[in-house]
Amino acid sequence: MILLRNIAFSLLFYGLSVPVIATAPLSALFGRRAIIRHATAWTRMHRLLVRYVLGIRVRVEGQRPSGPAFYAAKHQSMWETLDLQWRLDGPAMVLKQELARIPVWGWSARRYGAIVVDRDAAAGAMRAMMRDAKAAQAEGRSILIFPEGTRVAPGEQPPLKPGFAGLYRLLGLQTVPVATDIGRIWPRRGLKRPGIVTLRFGEVVPPGLPRAEAEARVHAAMNALEPGNGTLPSA
Repeated sequence: MILLRNIAFSLLFYGLSVPVIATAPLSALFGRRAIIRHATAWTRMHRLLVRYVLGIRVRVEGQRPSGPAFYAAKHQSMWETLDLQWRLDGPAMVLKQELARIPVWGWSARRYGAIVVDRDAAAGAMRAMMRDAKAAQAEGRSILIFPEGTRVAPGEQPPLKPGFAGLYRLLGLQTVPVATDIGRIWPRRGLKRPGIVTLRFGEVVPPGLPRAEAEARVHAAMNALEPGNGTLPSA
């Protein structure tokens, strides 16, 4: 049954995503709001397929603050990148440059307002990321980053990449750590399984803290659902 769920999800999600992505440039012609609405429709489709095809339910803990914020999220799968786009009302998301090079999708992502970062480049790339983040903030949008830099397996807690500290200092926004345990049932390789996913909005980290303190608080809250912390829900 789990195998059939995975096959059905892949056929439906990727099959339906082709026309959505192919028509994204048309929406982009009508401005930022139009492409954000287009992306949100895509992520809503994903959300429905996750719930009713894969049998994955989401339990949300904590509360989002009102107004724009700087969100720093745990990254264990593709799921949270799409779910948080919908849940956070179209934030400007920090993406690695490899994704921005995908034909059609990459161009549309830039029109959406994605903040593209080259993780291997020098200071010039960092300045470009800061400029794009500041522009998104000027539009009244929240900023979303996965500050550990890549997808990790449950239990892995790599240090935050330097880009987090730079954006934290530059933006001066309330920072919200986001934890998830999706990796338990949505592995990077292997079959996705039905179950309950927890998405936890942690305590707001105020702007202006020393770098070490801000990073420590965000890192701890992002990893609050990791194995060994005694907070994992049962599936």
